[in-house]
This record gives sequence, structure tokens and C-alpha cells, in this order.
Amino acid sequence: MTTTPATNPDPERGCQRLDRAQLDAWRALDYGMFIHFGMATFDGDEFSRGDRPSTTYAPDRLDVDQWLSVARDAGMRYAVLTTKHVAGHCLWPTRHTDYHVGTSGCTTDVVEWFMRACARTGVRPGFYYCSWDNHNRFGSSTPTIAADGGPGHWDWQYTTRAYEDFQLAQIEELHQRYGEVAEWWIDIPYSLCRGFRRQLYERMAALDPRAVIMFNTGIGDGVDQPKPETWPTDLIAIETRMPPTSSSSAAGNGHNPWRTIMGRRYHLPGEVCDTLQKRWFWTEGDAPRSDCELLGLRTLAHARGCNLLLDAAPDRHGLIPADQVEALMRLRRNAAVVGLG
Repeated sequence: MTTTPATNPDPERGCQRLDRAQLDAWRALDYGMFIHFGMATFDGDEFSRGDRPSTTYAPDRLDVDQWLSVARDAGMRYAVLTTKHVAGHCLWPTRHTDYHVGTSGCTTDVVEWFMRACARTGVRPGFYYCSWDNHNRFGSSTPTIAADGGPGHWDWQYTTRAYEDFQLAQIEELHQRYGEVAEWWIDIPYSLCRGFRRQLYERMAALDPRAVIMFNTGIGDGVDQPKPETWPTDLIAIETRMPPTSSSSAAGNGHNPWRTIMGRRYHLPGEVCDTLQKRWFWTEGDAPRSDCELLGLRTLAHARGCNLLLDAAPDRHGLIPADQVEALMRLRRNAAVVGLG
């Protein structure tokens, strides 16, 4: 398949793979829950080195249904789960490495239960997958490894073809085992070579043609994206920032979905991702942000034409803690006052 229409597309449609109706349906989801949970929850390091034994991951009261019930009750219409983060520890019993929940201190297939809980609650599912993998390296240099002894940090990262084969096999496995999702969220895509990024995108699009595919562009307001090192993508990631108030937007305020890339015009919606607390993963003592700040995130993302993917972080028991739940419910009530459902 190709990632753009072959000839002279309607300028109102754009050259992107998904038509405007599909993108508008994703935009109508408006508000989702990002769920960061995994090895980093237990070893206390967001950029976990992947050198702790699989048994370090050991939730004792894991309740994935609770996560999705909270998302539904908070007014969130979709949820994106970190299936594999920097540690390389997988939340499903993958065939491609032994570093997964099946060899851990809690053998529950989190991805399977996530999909079941989404179906039960009516929350649309999404999968996050990180290309930065400190455990399953296959000779690659991650930012962590480069910082240990190399002359750089981000500039000296790279992935080998063996790692890229591993990532593709895991993406295929997730689709084949768990089915279609609303969104794929690929983090650190710039560690992958350009040819493989296109191969990966096209394979994902063939497997799951109705899903939106995000190749994360990193921290920023999204104005100068996408760049060659994060192309192709269906969405513009706006991480821990907001699109600016700017006349460059089609609406004169906020995110401009129209981007010209290599002489062709694409319609690429925006998604702001940010945290309920200060950190992405649960950390002892990390309290939710103030009600005013959270309401600001919710209203600004909506007003500036973006979906908001707000992170919640289950704790070491495997539960979203009460303070996070209460903050999300207050946010829903406060958002309703200003006209957001």
C-alpha cells in the first residue's frame, strides 16, 4: 500500500492516508487516558535501564478493569497503554523475548485485560510502543547506553536491523493477538532509520487500516513538525506543551492541521499529551497537579483544536490511587462547568 493518494487528491481532503471523516472521528474522541505502567513503576526510574530481573515487576492487586472504569467515569473516550517502555519489559507474554509479564512477579496478561476492559467500558483502546529499548538492544545504542560512554546522548543513538526486525515482529504480534485499536503511539521513532520507519508505518497501516498512527515528535508545541526523522505520521504529537495562539493556524488560534511536506499538503490533527502528576510513572509522594492547572490543560487543548491524552499512573499495587481518581473526577465536574463533557 502507499501512504498517500496516487494522483491529484482533493485539496480539501489532503494527501494523508486517512480521509477527513476518519480523522474527524478520532478528533471527536477529544479526551483520553495515557496509562504509564510497567517496570519503571517498580524500579523507580522512568528511563529504566532494563537490567532488573523480570520478577521486579510484581503488582499484588492488579486491576485493569479499575483503570478503564476510572477513564470512563472521568469522561475519557479512549485510552493508550504503554505495552513496552524504555525498560523493554513487555506487558504481554510475547514470543520474541523472555522479558515480559509471563516471567514476572505477576503473570497477568495486562494487554489482554486492557482490551477486555475497554470493550466492557466502551473506551476505545490504543497501544504505546517505545523504540528506545534498554534491554532488547540487538547491538543498538540507546540514549542511555550512549550517555554511559559515548560522546553524546541523543545524537549517538541508533537501532540495528536486528532490533528493527524485533520491533516489527512485536507490533505484528500485538495486532494479531489482540485485534484492532483506535491509535498506535510509537515513541522515539527517530532512533529508527528512515527506510524502516516507512516500512513500519505501511505495515501497521495494512494491519490496522482504520487506526491513527502517531510517530511521536517529542517535546514541543508542534509548529515545526513533522520533521524527516519522525515522518510518516497521521498525527502531530504535542508533548507537555500547547499549540500556540497564532495566526498561522487555519482557525487563527491553536493547532494548524494543514502541513506541507515535500510539496504535498497533509491534514494532520494534533494530540497534546501531559501528566496528571509531575511524572509519567507512579512515584511515591508525587501528588496530582492543582485543579486549576488540570482544568487549564483540558480547556486549552480543546480550545486550541487538539485532543488531550492525560496520563494516569497505576501504583505498585496495580491500581490508580485514590488521589488520582479524585483529581480526575473533580476535573470532569470542573470541565462540565465550562461546557466540556
